[in-house]
Amino acid sequence: MLIVIDNAESVLHLQEEGNQKIYTLVEELSQFRNICLFITSWISTIPPGCEILDIPTLSIEAAQKTFYHIYKHSGQSDLANHILEQLDPHPLSVALLATVSQHNRWSPSWLAKEWEKQRTEMLHVQHNKSLAATIELSLASPMLQELGPDAHALLGVVAFFPQGIDENNLDWLFPTISNRTNIFYKFCILSLTHQSNGFITMLAPLRDYLCPKDPMSAPLLCIAKDCYFSKLSVEVDPNLPGFQAAQWITSEDVNVEHLPNVFTTIDAASGDVWEACIHFMEHLCCYKPQLVMLGPKVEGLPDSHPSKPKCLTRPSELFHSVGNYVEQKRLLIYTLELQKRQGNKPEVAKILGYLSQTSRSLKLYAEGIQQAKEVLEIYRQLNHKVKQAQCLKTLAYLLHAEKELDAAGEAALQSINLLSDTDDQYTVSKSYRVLGNIYHSKGDREKAAKHYETALGIASPFKWNDQLFWNHYALAELFCGGGRFNDAHTHIEHEKSHSTNRMYRLGCVMSLQANILFQQVRLEESKSEALSAFGVFEELGASKKAEACRRFLKRIEKKMNGEFQILYYFTCLFTYLFLAQGAEGSGN
Repeated sequence: MLIVIDNAESVLHLQEEGNQKIYTLVEELSQFRNICLFITSWISTIPPGCEILDIPTLSIEAAQKTFYHIYKHSGQSDLANHILEQLDPHPLSVALLATVSQHNRWSPSWLAKEWEKQRTEMLHVQHNKSLAATIELSLASPMLQELGPDAHALLGVVAFFPQGIDENNLDWLFPTISNRTNIFYKFCILSLTHQSNGFITMLAPLRDYLCPKDPMSAPLLCIAKDCYFSKLSVEVDPNLPGFQAAQWITSEDVNVEHLPNVFTTIDAASGDVWEACIHFMEHLCCYKPQLVMLGPKVEGLPDSHPSKPKCLTRPSELFHSVGNYVEQKRLLIYTLELQKRQGNKPEVAKILGYLSQTSRSLKLYAEGIQQAKEVLEIYRQLNHKVKQAQCLKTLAYLLHAEKELDAAGEAALQSINLLSDTDDQYTVSKSYRVLGNIYHSKGDREKAAKHYETALGIASPFKWNDQLFWNHYALAELFCGGGRFNDAHTHIEHEKSHSTNRMYRLGCVMSLQANILFQQVRLEESKSEALSAFGVFEELGASKKAEACRRFLKRIEKKMNGEFQILYYFTCLFTYLFLAQGAEGSGN
């Protein structure tokens, strides 16, 4: 005998009057060997002796098969398949979407338009069958009602964030909710939320339905927003203690970007929200360089908006971090014009400094030198010693690139001397690295290595990943050029440990490793690394680096073909000699 108890949420809720008798009955039925009892429920609490089976969402293939079994309008459609992916694919939502689309005879393009307008509100059919009814049934569960009025608001906060809520952030985000841990525990029992990679989240249809329609009117969400904005406001400076603590951004970047993206849309005049945008992009520059959807939004602000010049600087830095220097220069020139209009001399100097570094990246060295000298003059007028030193360091890099080695060395030493009585060891580390570059160019490998190691020694106690990475990179290049391949590989391994979450740096590691393997005539391995590097740079839009990889790959192919031809010629020669010897032996 098969007995099915469907939607048993309230039946199995022990605290309700009369439910204990039903629960006891269910427990008794489960003891009979000739009875197979099936219970479906959002609640994971089950009677003793029953086995629990979690029903997963559909695979995308199964979702498509289900959808097109009901929806007969056409064959497979990319538009419809994209919507199915947005449904996580939740079985009921997939079936409802297919049924609604079939009943209304919507074409795939019409379906896509309706989805953009209505989202999960369109998932309902006649006879009161809808996603909303199912969700509201769960929200009406006595177990949820007992949690109090804050429960529904907390679900709204979880629904708002694309990643959900970090399970370690409950105390930090919801300090006013005394029973927060118990509430989230009950959410999981009710299957309203689930845990995924350390986050408490929910299925996409639930998220879409429960997300606050007016975020400004959701008090708990506004508190969560203020908590994030406060955490972002911590200055990201390698010279300050606690620099590494800001690494939390690497796991929550999707959530954090969503916050200002939504709130700038609601209130574009708010200075606090744009300040949060700036801080967010600063954090990304340090820990997880990537382009963000906030970039175009910042550019779309009116030029008169007070936050625009400062905001524009941050996307330009992100473009620099991923190696797209052309876009970086475009944004910096735009920002410089805005700052000049406002007559902000320190900010003009700062943007000119960024432009000089970008010119170096674009190999426009003469232009960069001129810009750096303009910046240096402004900081001398402002009597800003540390800024002068930072500018001299940039000037040293540019002069080195222009092969004015003695002038470059003098600028680097001036930078170090200016900072002798300051705490800016970060710039000192970079100045020693440029000295290493200068001696490398002069052919003095010993002095170059000494300066790189000095730079490493300064950076190591502070754990400055960027300085550690680039000095190991420089030493790997140095040893590779000297034929010390084992030492080069050792520094390559150190580079990898300092390139976490930095795709551009990983691409540089692969590119350098390909070069080392090429010099060791390990051509297949070299080709594999070069292809990986090319893929990274192409994905990031770093066109110059991608083109360099493409040229290097042609060089590898040419060498491989050359080796093949030599092997072919030797094979022909040995075959000829063998046949000739055989012919001579047979008298032919």
